[in-house]
Amino acid sequence: MKRFWKEVSVRQHDGGWQVLLDGRPIKTQSGSPQLLPTRESADLVAGEFAAQGEEIDPRSFVYRDMADFGIDMVRPDRAAHIAKLLAYAETDTLCYRADPEDALFKRQQELWEPLVAACDIAHGIKLERASGIVHRRQSNATVDGLRKRLESEDDFTLAALTMLASLATSLVVALAVLDDGADIDALFAAANLEEDWQAELWGWDYEAENVRKTKLDAFRQGARFAKAVRG
Repeated sequence: MKRFWKEVSVRQHDGGWQVLLDGRPIKTQSGSPQLLPTRESADLVAGEFAAQGEEIDPRSFVYRDMADFGIDMVRPDRAAHIAKLLAYAETDTLCYRADPEDALFKRQQELWEPLVAACDIAHGIKLERASGIVHRRQSNATVDGLRKRLESEDDFTLAALTMLASLATSLVVALAVLDDGADIDALFAAANLEEDWQAELWGWDYEAENVRKTKLDAFRQGARFAKAVRG
């Protein structure tokens, strides 16, 4: 599809912010008005439209898609999307460690335990840790504590958390992104620890390096959108 607009702008409207193409506000992919919560988040979406060449690249609208997901998908059924996020806590990567005698276990303890412990303290919960792959169920109190935390977030933040948790296979990592001063690359490295460990042992191949870079870029975008919508 060819680019059909010349000018991209942003305006404050109805308690939020809109992106305009040649003076006309854009809508979500389902046809709803796209009203963003902050100027920063609107600027991210506007930047994607402004960066298009003569031919539109649909894959380049990451921020637009997250905004649309928040409006079209999360808002009509917040409970269902919170439940999906809680499923990541039930099988959180950071809670499943190697056997204590394995060399990998020490690295996991160094990188993962501080993040899990911080999550416990921040939300008044106790996440179960386990060695091996046998599933260990999280307590009802822990799940309820995380549910309460997620229910406090707006639709757009939940959309960003969905992307982040999917990339990290960890709700602990996704929530840590929201902390002030969070080191986004370090959080991704923690989530990707096992793959990086294997690469250190056996060497990187071209395809694996490309996959890691693509995932890291997406993780950075999810983090940037999460920060932007919170102002």
